[in-house]
Amino acid sequence: MKLFLLLLVIFIVASLWVARVARAGELPSVGAAAPNFNLPDQAGKTHTLQSFAGHYLVLYFYPKDDTPGCTQEACAFRDDLTQLTEMGAQVVGISVDDSESHAEFAKKYHLPFPLLADKDGTVAASYGALLNLGIMKIARRYTFLIDPQGRLVKTYLTVETSRHSKQIITDLKELTQGK
Repeated sequence: MKLFLLLLVIFIVASLWVARVARAGELPSVGAAAPNFNLPDQAGKTHTLQSFAGHYLVLYFYPKDDTPGCTQEACAFRDDLTQLTEMGAQVVGISVDDSESHAEFAKKYHLPFPLLADKDGTVAASYGALLNLGIMKIARRYTFLIDPQGRLVKTYLTVETSRHSKQIITDLKELTQGK
């Protein structure tokens, strides 16, 4: 009986913890206005959603600077940046790392786009991309494609880091055909 009660308590605590993690923020809906942000990049320059008005914005959240998957994703965006900008898109990465960490990461891999420091996770939470583990917070690997008017046109919740930028290029081609 004691073992049963112990297991029940563990199950309840684990369920509450999982529920807390899941409630770290709600995903904004496709078609809705993208949540605003006001964050510093790796050079200390502040960026807002309005900074990118008139362009498509590839806003990608990633867990941690200089880790294998995050590096692969960032370098793929770097390598495809010319094609993305020719299509009228700008790329911005966001994680909960600080600007100094972003600066080292950007320098090491020659990343020419802003990496925004969301140290408290507020922006990640507003996009439903914050994973709150209690003792630490990280951004989920989510990407949001935002149109020139600031509306969400596509959400990517499952990302294959090696092919993600190519997927976005394909989707941008479909969105911009006939324009």
